[in-house]
Amino acid sequence: MRVLLCPDRFAGTLPAPQVAAAVADGWRTVAPDDDLLIRPLADGGPGFLDVLADALDARRLPVPTVDPLGRPAAGEILLTADGATGYLESAQACGLHLLTPAERDPKRITSYGLGLLLAAAVEAGARTVVIGLGGCATNDAGAGMLTALGVTPLDGTGQALPYGGAALAAVAALDGVPRLREARLVAAIDVDNPLLGLHGASNVSGPRTGADRGDVLLLDAALERFAAVLERDLPGCPPGLGALPGGGAAGGLGAAVLALGGRCESGIGLVTGAIGLAAALDGADLVVTGEGSFDHQSLRGTVVAGVAAAARDRGLPCVVVAGQVSTGRREAAAAGVTDAYSLVEHYGGEVRGGLAAALERPADGLRALGARLARQWSR
Repeated sequence: MRVLLCPDRFAGTLPAPQVAAAVADGWRTVAPDDDLLIRPLADGGPGFLDVLADALDARRLPVPTVDPLGRPAAGEILLTADGATGYLESAQACGLHLLTPAERDPKRITSYGLGLLLAAAVEAGARTVVIGLGGCATNDAGAGMLTALGVTPLDGTGQALPYGGAALAAVAALDGVPRLREARLVAAIDVDNPLLGLHGASNVSGPRTGADRGDVLLLDAALERFAAVLERDLPGCPPGLGALPGGGAAGGLGAAVLALGGRCESGIGLVTGAIGLAAALDGADLVVTGEGSFDHQSLRGTVVAGVAAAARDRGLPCVVVAGQVSTGRREAAAAGVTDAYSLVEHYGGEVRGGLAAALERPADGLRALGARLARQWSR
């Protein structure tokens, strides 16, 4: 039997390659003769560069940067062999995982570090820069990133604004021009929400990054003002920036890319194209994908959604393994998912401590689920 293993990472526990390896180890204990093809995936969030590095003829360039609070952080650029295309991962500079729960305050943290990575990619000669957006703690619509590129938001007195989304409530103008050497920008996104409004960056990602209801209203108003200034003062910024699809990705970083004349693309679509997933699917009998939490958001723009849809189009069964499963069977089936398996349930459910066990021993649980899948699905 030909089995394609193409999961996303399990956020906070295992990167995608280790998830796939654990399931494969378990499968082989039951059906060692089956042909397992391992293709870990990412949708633009953490792990984006790791997945692409395994698939592309590219080299890694270490780049010092800063985290959302301005502290030194280690970043890198993935540069193709011809030097024409650079890949970045926003989470390396803006990631939620870089902050403790007490430090998570989207009103004051910045995307400046991502601007340093982008500037380094341009200086390295990249003519196209692809930025994986996901897993970010910021909610400043890329104001910090723009500052690192030479475009500084100013208040009404001409003073540079402090970092963070809240300060943008006082933005009155921009100073400087972006130092991009005419490089083209592409945002690899996993959501298509706009920058502003009920489905905008502040309302959708704000609560996950530490914002309460009052913070969300303040940030949405601040980003609305910033979007208006970008449209007025930044040459090439498209009209109606606040309503464009993808602008709300990663706390508004998508809008900053659009304002700089870039475009948004599906992260999972970009990755699957780079690693040749279509050909792998064409030769498979069963597809196994997964992520940390399989919920209602999993059915829009994520690795699981992209893989399940591609499997459905080919008439292939698609199985999801996840830390937790809360998506209903009907919704999952409509998205192309044949069945879903939960680590929490494997460990006895939440009432019996299954959640804690799933977080502490994810690899063990995935190996056990891999063996269970082989017993149920292998010929």
